[in-house]
Amino acid sequence: MYSELVPHTLSPEALRARRPYAVILSGGPASVYSDDAPRVDPQIFELGVPTLGICYGMQLMALELGGRVERTGVSEFGKTALRTSGGALWGDLPEDEVVWMSHRDSVVAPPEGSRVTATSVSTPIAAFEAPARGLYGVQFHPEVVHTPHGTELLKNFLYDVAGAPPAWTPAAVIEEQVERIRSQVGRERVLCALSGGVDSAVAALLVHKAVGDRLTCVFVDHGLLRKAEAEEVVETFGEHFHVPLVRVRAQERFLDLLAGVEDPEQKRKLIGREFIRVFEEEARRLGDVRWLVQGTLYSDVIESGGTEGVAATIKSHHNVGGLPDDMRMRLVEPLRLLFKDEVRRVGEELGMPERMVWRQPFPGPGLAIRIVGAVTAERLEILREADAILQEEVRRAGLYRDLWQSFAVLPAIRSVGVQGDERTYGYPIVIRAVTSDDAMTADWARLPYDLLETISGRIVNEIPGVNRVVLDLTSKPPATIEWE
Repeated sequence: MYSELVPHTLSPEALRARRPYAVILSGGPASVYSDDAPRVDPQIFELGVPTLGICYGMQLMALELGGRVERTGVSEFGKTALRTSGGALWGDLPEDEVVWMSHRDSVVAPPEGSRVTATSVSTPIAAFEAPARGLYGVQFHPEVVHTPHGTELLKNFLYDVAGAPPAWTPAAVIEEQVERIRSQVGRERVLCALSGGVDSAVAALLVHKAVGDRLTCVFVDHGLLRKAEAEEVVETFGEHFHVPLVRVRAQERFLDLLAGVEDPEQKRKLIGREFIRVFEEEARRLGDVRWLVQGTLYSDVIESGGTEGVAATIKSHHNVGGLPDDMRMRLVEPLRLLFKDEVRRVGEELGMPERMVWRQPFPGPGLAIRIVGAVTAERLEILREADAILQEEVRRAGLYRDLWQSFAVLPAIRSVGVQGDERTYGYPIVIRAVTSDDAMTADWARLPYDLLETISGRIVNEIPGVNRVVLDLTSKPPATIEWE
């Protein structure tokens, strides 16, 4: 169904004017007792609109309505077992649930007039509700794939409690975005920053649907792509889209830019700024084009610090936190309020081929942020070869579609090994494979041992300079999917 993301500072009057079926207070990184903690006007709880608080949102609701929140000394991160005891949110769901937790503070007393509907070993008040007041709270995250019945819980809230109609579809997204793009750019020409991934491809198709032959796509080959990927992007795009494509070969330019740079935030920002400079040059060459299309997703915005300065900065995405202040071009971002799974559904609706829709995400800064340390031509080549082996074996095992991402990481350290009865001092390669739906949370993938053995054997045998392969077994949170 259609939803709007609004800041916590929205007034009760502005909220009422939107005539919402329901309100959801999201999670967040703050403690409700911090001086700078995001707060809401308590009058929103008096509007008579069903309201669901998630994680921080539940804690804030409890605090504003007379409950208590404390840091008990016990945190919960990751998968957690719950025992439920009825209530409108749970409906016909099983009493024993597995949910995804991410909190340090806990509600220790719910608001007056509410009852507790779920508990965990560490959190006696994991959910509460006060139906007469239209108030519902859950300490866990129902919106992530790692809460198996989370979608059903949200449906119970939206359909049964709030009576909201499920009328928001990929076709509706396309119709609205095409209209917005036309309104934004008028009759002007537009450039699209094409990376070859599903995000930029869907953005390109949406803009092409809106402006037709006034769109030109620019593919910046920055030398940080995987093995043979640049050629594949040009070939695939030319095969399926009838939009002019300009390939800019900028490998040396980006490698020189990154020389000696080790800090990941600096890498991302340098790459983001240089991308814009390349696009500005191409825009001038094509006749001073002033509009630039990016496939920015809402997950990029959130992890880069959000739009209202409330979300914590996890990492500055090159297309958000890496943009230069003096950028001349104006942005068109038709996917900015969508997550990856929604973008894929829009791509299918637009008729994109399956192999493009389901291509695993690849970061804009490319292999530069999969080398932990300074980027060099030698390290790029080693990492390309290791990643190519990993991708080949994952596909051969028929697991590519089962994984959100699978990739290799090269930490710029060396360890002792023995190869051919001689001492070696080579790089390790880290294997990272995760499952997810939207990249906001992820779980490490349980790859078969025989597959891991094959991958490890091939990498150390086929790539000079590598003598060790390790496996990353960390979920998100506490880790991020990418290492940098």
